[in-house]
Amino acid sequence: MKFKGFLFHVSFLWVDGMALFPFILVKKESPGRVLMNHECIHLRQQLEMGLIFFYVWYFAEYLIRLMQYRVHYLAYMHISFEQEAYQNEANHDYLNKRKWWAFLRYV
Repeated sequence: MKFKGFLFHVSFLWVDGMALFPFILVKKESPGRVLMNHECIHLRQQLEMGLIFFYVWYFAEYLIRLMQYRVHYLAYMHISFEQEAYQNEANHDYLNKRKWWAFLRYV
């Protein structure tokens, strides 16, 4: 996988990585391939949905999952976008074969 975007090291970031199309923000100066692939999956999700709609859906789904699980970590891990990214982050060929709107199978 060759990343085509902008990578920024942000040492005070509260998470290891964050995708904000077309940027990936990372906490460590040299992020691993798995983290980069995870964030690239999010970039693809954002590209197909549009940044605003992606974050509206992400936040709405987080709130629904938070009501369902009552624990932040469980709510976060059950967001469809995160499920797709976590389940496929180690597959470095995933984005070459991924179909549009693939996150929907995790809803």
